[in-house]
Amino acid sequence: LNASSHVDGLGGKGANQAVAAARTGADVGFHAAIGNDAAGLWIREQLSRDLDASHLTTLALPSDRSTIIVDARGENLIVTGASCAAAFDPLADGGFATSIERGDIVVMQGNLLPGVTTACLRAARSAGAMTILNPSPLAVGSTPCMDAVSLAVVNAGEAEQLTGTGDTAAAARELIRQGADSAIVTLGAAGCLVADREGRIARFAAPEVDVVDTSGAGDVFCGCLAGCLAAGISLAAAARIAVRAAAISVGRPGTLGSCPDRQEMKILMETTEAETA
Repeated sequence: LNASSHVDGLGGKGANQAVAAARTGADVGFHAAIGNDAAGLWIREQLSRDLDASHLTTLALPSDRSTIIVDARGENLIVTGASCAAAFDPLADGGFATSIERGDIVVMQGNLLPGVTTACLRAARSAGAMTILNPSPLAVGSTPCMDAVSLAVVNAGEAEQLTGTGDTAAAARELIRQGADSAIVTLGAAGCLVADREGRIARFAAPEVDVVDTSGAGDVFCGCLAGCLAAGISLAAAARIAVRAAAISVGRPGTLGSCPDRQEMKILMETTEAETA
């Protein structure tokens, strides 16, 4: 098969989410590992444009890299080399625990080893932080521990994989039964579903858009959501804003490059909050 075009860009689930959160106006410190190569230097420089990159840890490894294949419908297939993520322990190497303050929001993905992710979530919860877990990519044969998760954010496929049910509302309730305080299931073009421990279920529709590339849309959603929550916006309003931010991103090519900029985020936040006032 021949590709019609090729684009290089900064990405990675953690980086995408951190930048999306920073563009909502949140003060973001990003803990991750980069390689001791030219790519690592470039990653640090690029991230510094949006957030505090001083917590990045350099390892004697090649920087992680993904190849994303996007078809004519905008759907994607991702192949990743993740030696830095597999070797990184923020509690041991990144000063993670000492940087957390009560009231912070800590967002974690599924890139690190499952045991490391669980330990970080528990440390953050013990320090008084709100914890958000977006367990993508799901580790094969491993189920994330939800006992230290304030908010679980998963897509429909992950929800089914984690709970054994294709009923998204039932899956969200099961994630809460497993220990999460609340859960969001993202539904692509159908928006998202939000469930809480009181048994309430809310659905938020996505605006109709022409899809160019779905890569990174879930990261835009998760990062935007966290940034809105950090700004004191309610979970319901934050979910509405995040759905709209993700909808903007799928109309553009790339991952981080498709994320709404600060002005776009500001407009989304102001207009959505006004609608819900």
